[in-house]
Amino acid sequence: MAKKENMVVGLDIGTTKIGCIVGRVEEDGIDIVAVGVHPSRGLRKGVVINIESTVDSIRKAVREAEMMCGAPINSVYTGIAGGHIRGINSHGIVALKDNEVRAADVDRVLEAAQAVAIPLDREVIHVIPQEFVIDEQDGIRDPIGMSGVRLEAKVHIVTAAVTSAQNIVKCCNRAGLNVNDIILEQLSAAESALTQEEKELGVVLVDIGGGTTDIAVFSGGSLVHTSILSIGGNHITNDLAVGLRTPALEAEKLKQKYGCCLTSMVQREESIEVPSVGGRIDRVLSRQILAEIIEPRVEELFTLVKQELVKSGYEDLIASGLVLTGGTVLMEGMTELAEQVFNLPVRRGAPRGIGGLVEVVQSPLYATGVGLVLYGHRNQEHRAFKSRDGNVYYKVRDRMKEWLEEIF
Repeated sequence: MAKKENMVVGLDIGTTKIGCIVGRVEEDGIDIVAVGVHPSRGLRKGVVINIESTVDSIRKAVREAEMMCGAPINSVYTGIAGGHIRGINSHGIVALKDNEVRAADVDRVLEAAQAVAIPLDREVIHVIPQEFVIDEQDGIRDPIGMSGVRLEAKVHIVTAAVTSAQNIVKCCNRAGLNVNDIILEQLSAAESALTQEEKELGVVLVDIGGGTTDIAVFSGGSLVHTSILSIGGNHITNDLAVGLRTPALEAEKLKQKYGCCLTSMVQREESIEVPSVGGRIDRVLSRQILAEIIEPRVEELFTLVKQELVKSGYEDLIASGLVLTGGTVLMEGMTELAEQVFNLPVRRGAPRGIGGLVEVVQSPLYATGVGLVLYGHRNQEHRAFKSRDGNVYYKVRDRMKEWLEEIF
């Protein structure tokens, strides 16, 4: 039985599944002690579109995790995704008062870096320091205690639609949960799936979920670019449902069991049984037909990711290659096709640096959920979205009030 005060809970609210991962804090790190998973109902492309359905799915996933760990779950760290997410790089400069960098100076320079025009309907989710510069000496990670007269900070700012963040908090509150913090999903997936060496050398994390594909680029040990594509595993499922004339639920099962991203990896004589619509007799088709439908869609997805990398300007700084996470990447041939498209080394990213139920969560499927636990444990002192103080609600209200005053 896990002690409540030692627990850190990650709630991965995805388009296709809700995952509740419970970690117990030990002297040597985090042990995963419980996992609760339930199909997600009420989200589309990473955004809540039905509050009640989402709340019901959250409750069921949390209940399953509570039964496994034997302790009630009251607060969680949850992820946010969706096409509304925006990431920008910014820069701030301040003068040092005592010719020495103190913690207050770091806070001031990070605040100065945030002085960018953000629309009233958007909320800052993360301000991630990339590096500090003291009197033109760059590449500094921890400037506190160093001498100088001018401190600069280069940061990556992530913003989200304030209403989407509010809806996530509202769903968790209705399920009886406090939200300690809202974390960008690819950031949490990177926490569990990437190594520090990869981040230093340059790496792209591509988290392919059901409704979205989340991209995070690391270089020099820091996050330098984030973006989200509104395309994911559900688009492959829809193509199969239409192409094979089978219900979407059956198409998903076929994708998971027989899906392959490269037709060259499938033997011609391999056959599959495909359920028909409207009570018609099941058909026997070649598995190669399945691959012929999947391959172009996955190739299109990787091509869009490549275009995003080129647009970001960081395509030449990713010597470590790509790390793929998310349930969709479990399909056969996924890494091989990615290597063909990107001409870079590619691997599947599973959670690492944990103990406990390692065998259960050792899958790209749980990279985000486990990452939320690890991120939450590392940043427990920074809690931006405490539901009990209602600050999300008041931020939304104040922004809308200002917006209305400007118009009228």
